[in-house]
Amino acid sequence: MSRGAASPYLERLRNRIDPERVPFSDRGSRLLFYKYRSRSAFYIKLAERLETLQPGLETHRDRPPYLSEITLLDGEGHELEYELQTYPHVLHCQTRIGRFSFTFADHDTIALGLPPGEGGGIALTQSALFQNSRASADDLINRRRVALTANVEPCTRRGEAVNTGLRRALIVSPGEGAAIHISLLRGDRASNAVQPFPQTLADAEERWNAWFNCVPIVDDELEEPYAYAWWSLANNLVAPLGNLRYEALMPSKAQYLGIWNWDACFHALALRHADPGLARDQLRTLLEAQLEDGMLPDVVHDEGFIDHIDHPIPARVTKPPVMAWAALKIHELDRNLEFLREIYPALKRWNRWWFEQRSGEIEGLAHFRHPYSSGLDDNPMWDHGFPVIAVDLNTYLVIQMDSLAAIAEQLNLDGEARAWRARAGELGARMLEVLYDPAGGFFWPRHAGEAITVRTPFNLYPLWTGRMPADVEAQLIGNLTTPDLFWAPYPLRTVARSEPSYAPTTMWRGPVWININYIFIEALEMVGRDELAGELRRRTIELVARNRGIYEYYSPEDGVPADRAAPIFGWSAALFVDLCIQARN
Repeated sequence: MSRGAASPYLERLRNRIDPERVPFSDRGSRLLFYKYRSRSAFYIKLAERLETLQPGLETHRDRPPYLSEITLLDGEGHELEYELQTYPHVLHCQTRIGRFSFTFADHDTIALGLPPGEGGGIALTQSALFQNSRASADDLINRRRVALTANVEPCTRRGEAVNTGLRRALIVSPGEGAAIHISLLRGDRASNAVQPFPQTLADAEERWNAWFNCVPIVDDELEEPYAYAWWSLANNLVAPLGNLRYEALMPSKAQYLGIWNWDACFHALALRHADPGLARDQLRTLLEAQLEDGMLPDVVHDEGFIDHIDHPIPARVTKPPVMAWAALKIHELDRNLEFLREIYPALKRWNRWWFEQRSGEIEGLAHFRHPYSSGLDDNPMWDHGFPVIAVDLNTYLVIQMDSLAAIAEQLNLDGEARAWRARAGELGARMLEVLYDPAGGFFWPRHAGEAITVRTPFNLYPLWTGRMPADVEAQLIGNLTTPDLFWAPYPLRTVARSEPSYAPTTMWRGPVWININYIFIEALEMVGRDELAGELRRRTIELVARNRGIYEYYSPEDGVPADRAAPIFGWSAALFVDLCIQARN
C-alpha cells in the first residue's frame, strides 16, 4: 500500500509519552496500556464504565486492571527486564535477547512484535472480576473475553489460577515477522488474522502520520508540546459503541469516561483545525441525547447518559450552554450551512430550557440548581446553597443568544436574528441592573435573596459579552489584572488569593483552568484590549508548554499541576492547540 508523508512529530515525541502516568492507547480504542512504576511489567485497563459489572458513577476509577502483570518472556519462559522507549504509535522494549515492541492492531487488539530470530512470549493475568462477569450473552458493551493468538507456531501455552485471577502465558518459536496478539474481544467475535508485525507497525505509523499531517503548523519552539497536545486528543477519541453513535473525545481516558457536555464544545475548537467533520460530531453526540424538555445531559456514554446526580445535593445535572458559540466557531473556519440548519432547532430548545426552569426569584435571570451544572464543581460560590442566580450562567446565555443570532443570519432568518440579539441585550442589561456592585467592580451571584460575595473571575464574566459600559469594563479589567486577586505568576486564579477559601491546588478553589483563560482572552479581544489578551495568551501557552504532560488544572503560584489533576486532559490540550494557532496567526 502507498504511504503518506512521514510526520516529524513522531520523532519529536520520542520518550515524551510516559505510560507510567498516561495510557498508551490509539484513536478509537478503549484499551489503556500502562506500565507499572519502576518495574518491567504492564497492565491494561478499559475506558469503559461497565455498569453491569459495577454500578455507580465513579466505581470505574478504582476498578482493577482487566489484564495485569503483563510480562515479557524468553524462549524458556523466563521473565525479561527491559529499557522502554516510547512513541505515539509504538512502545519498544529492549531486552537482553533483543527488542520486543507493542502497537495497536485494531481497537480491541494490541500486537506484540518479537525480536528477529528469537523465540519468546508473554504472560498476563486476567482479573477475577472480569472472569465472573454478570454480563448477559447479548451485552456486547460489558462482556469481553481474552484471546492470545500468534502468526508462528506456539511452543508453549499454559494457564493457572492465581489469587488475583487467571494467569496465562504464550511462548512461540522464532519466525520471520513473529507477532502475538492480545485481543479483548466482544461477544462472539473471532480474532483477526495475525499479520507480520512489521506490517502492523507500518499501519500504526501511517495512522499517526495521517493524524499529524492534518494539523496546522505552529512556531518551532512550541512544536513538541503542540504535538503532544494533538497526540492527547487522538488518544482520547473512542469509536462509536452502544449509545455513542459518533466518534467522540473523552476528557481523559485515564479518569473521565464518557463525553461531557461543555468539554465536547471546547474539544471541537481544536478539532475544527484538522477535521471539521469530527469537530461537528462532538456536538452531535450531545444533541442526539437531548431530553424531551430541551435539557442536554451532563454526560453521554456507551451505556446511556447522566442527567441526575445525588451528591452533594440531589438534582438534575447538565453543563453550561456554550454549544451555539462552539458551533459558530466551527462554521467560521469551515462553512457548512446544512450543519447549522441541522442543529439550530435543538439549540433553540436548549436555550429555552434554561429560562423555563428558573426559580423566578429575580425576574429574567437564570439559575443553577446543582454545582456540577456550572462545570465549576467545588467553587466556593456554591458553598452557600442552591439555587444560585449565577453570573457565569447568565453570561453564557448572552453569548449563546448572540451566537444563535449569528447562526440565524447565516440561515437567512433575519427576524429571529434580531430577536436573539434583543434578548441578549436585555439579559446583559438585567445582569448589570441587578447583580453589579459598582463600589467593588464585581457582579455578585445571589442565593435566597442575598449576594454571594466570594471574589472569583466568574464575577467578571460579563466583560465577555462586549455589552458593558466603558466604566464597567475598566473596573472589570482592573480587578482581573490585580495580582492579589487573579493575575497570579501563572494567571488566572479561579478564586482570589485574598479569599479565605483560596486553595491553589484544589479543583475549582484557586487553580488555573485553561478554558477560563481562553474565555478571558476572547473577552479582552472583544473589548479592544488586544495587548493584554496577547499577554494572557502567551502566559497560558507558556504554562502548558513548561510541563511535560497536559493536565486538568495547574497551581497559579508555581505552574505545577496538582496531584489530583487528570493527565492528557482534553480541553487543556484542545485550547492550548487553538491558542498556539492564534499566536502563529
